Amino acid sequence: MNVLITYDVSTETQAGRRRLRRISKACQDYGQRVQWSIFECKLDKTNWVVLRARLLNEMNDKKDSLRFYILSEDDLGKVEHHGCRKPLDLDAPLIV
Repeated sequence: MNVLITYDVSTETQAGRRRLRRISKACQDYGQRVQWSIFECKLDKTNWVVLRARLLNEMNDKKDSLRFYILSEDDLGKVEHHGCRKPLDLDAPLIV
């Protein structure tokens, strides 16, 4: 399953900055950053349940927002990227 995760976390307080770091870290554990607050994740159902619960547990629903977009392979094929920091193709062979 492909999930695009976006978030907006209030960083006006120390607690907000801490939530931002924790939410970012959770997303990094399961996917790749494609914009500052946007991650693409390829997940099986178990990891999706774990990540979703972790993110919902970290956020403050009075101050922050999260959006989850469940994407098909066809949807990913329609993505255009322009500019710097082009994301890795996680399905392509990795050459070291």
